[in-house]
Amino acid sequence: MDEWEKEDALEAIAIIGMTGRFPGAKNVDEFWRNLHDGVESSSFFTDDELLAAGIDSAMLENPRYVKAASILPDADLFDASFFKFTPHEAEITDPQHRLFLECAWEALENAGYDSETYKGRIGVYAGTGLNSYLLNNLNSNAETSDFADLYQLLIGNDKDFLATRVSFELNLTGPSVNVSTACSTSLVAVQMGCQSLLNYQSDMVLAGGVSVHSLLKKGYFYQESMILSQDGHCRAFDAQAQGTIGGSGVGIVVLKRLEDALTDGDYIHAVIKGSAINNDGSAKVGYTAPSIDGQAAVILEAQVLAGIHPENITYIEAHGTGTPLGDPIEMAALQQVFSANTQEKEFCAIGSVKTNVGHLDTAAGVTGLIKTVLALKHKQIPPSQHFKEPNPK
Repeated sequence: MDEWEKEDALEAIAIIGMTGRFPGAKNVDEFWRNLHDGVESSSFFTDDELLAAGIDSAMLENPRYVKAASILPDADLFDASFFKFTPHEAEITDPQHRLFLECAWEALENAGYDSETYKGRIGVYAGTGLNSYLLNNLNSNAETSDFADLYQLLIGNDKDFLATRVSFELNLTGPSVNVSTACSTSLVAVQMGCQSLLNYQSDMVLAGGVSVHSLLKKGYFYQESMILSQDGHCRAFDAQAQGTIGGSGVGIVVLKRLEDALTDGDYIHAVIKGSAINNDGSAKVGYTAPSIDGQAAVILEAQVLAGIHPENITYIEAHGTGTPLGDPIEMAALQQVFSANTQEKEFCAIGSVKTNVGHLDTAAGVTGLIKTVLALKHKQIPPSQHFKEPNPK
């Protein structure tokens, strides 16, 4: 253990594999190139494209209708025969489940492991977004109306079966837990995966999330004071910040106890030194609003558990939705924690992947984590898009 003190390795978690599919990127390497080059991966549609996709022409004439979204390439494709799915079974399975299953296989492959020959217990902690495929496609299909199909529809589409489907198909015998905490889902999955390893419930963990909208080419209605941007661009922490844009994506990291990863000679992408979760309770302006004190408390707890002093932190990947309410609260929470422990200024950069790919809902957190791991590996902080002047708040 040349680089790591033995006591540090006992509580640390290694990221030994990762995979993902993001707007404008079919894999992690393409994702990094886009981040490095400052590419905004949102798509802006013509009226003809939206009409061909089935959008009502009356909607297109509404000045509040924003003709943009962050699309996941090839979200409709699935290697059904590889996983021994029948064509019908594949057809009635949520694309979110299908993509996550493919990426779970890729993640283990990236980590250098075959689940059929690995002797330890591999856990799965994951979550998925709203199933728009069931609502928009299967629900109106007359061929899926008998009892047998209804049972298959349940297994192939309910959120509860995302993690256990992966465990079944890949023969994983560790805990298989579906996590559902809205846009914090995939980061909570990572945190729970870390705890599973530290508690020796698992020897390896797949953690992440997926969110795919079945209507790919579709805009949205802008509403003042809500989360979505007026023009389809996300300007996190900028004076002109006015919201974010929704998108689809999937991301998975493979976790292992650092001590075991070093012993086994695994490739270590990065190390998680500590993590924490909490809830704001009711001490905030509204149910959907964040809380300064709640965020500050969980940031401080994570730093203490990690044994990291604020002055040693050089980058923060923020939630950074670019909303007039959220950004100032997030910054205030960070300032509260950092200023209580250091008087140093301007030593820590901040960014948000949402300016590149939009808000990926249940996959948002792991996407930001993968971005940060890539930044560490390449020793470069990629640019956040559309930043010109700091938000005065």
